[in-house]
Amino acid sequence: MYTYDADAHKDLFQEITIQLWKAYPKFREESKFSTWMYRVALNTAITLYRKKKRGVQTMPWENFDFKMSAEGYDSTLDDNLKLMYSAIKELNDIDKALVLLYLEDKAYTEISETLGISEVNARVKMNRVKTKLKRILNP
Repeated sequence: MYTYDADAHKDLFQEITIQLWKAYPKFREESKFSTWMYRVALNTAITLYRKKKRGVQTMPWENFDFKMSAEGYDSTLDDNLKLMYSAIKELNDIDKALVLLYLEDKAYTEISETLGISEVNARVKMNRVKTKLKRILNP
């Protein structure tokens, strides 16, 4: 969700790997390793996303129509996914991260640890985000 093309995705992956390598000596084992790793990756992604947002805007590949012919192809699922991702992109960084963690079936405990908020706050925020997304998807 924080990149628009394959090259940017590879760059982000590389930057996350570097940041994890640098931050590993500071891992204090106060949470699960995967939660700590996800938090470092998320903070790296948000930081790079904000830096790029200030730069020159390019057109995302989703804006181009690629025509493919296939018999029996139903684009409903793809259309729904595009609609969902476009709605998620309209959220602020924290809400976006919250939704993506939720969609990955992470427990609220892990979500709260990853985002550095209380579990109750994570639940409340998620309910508010659901309402926002419903308004975006059904104006």
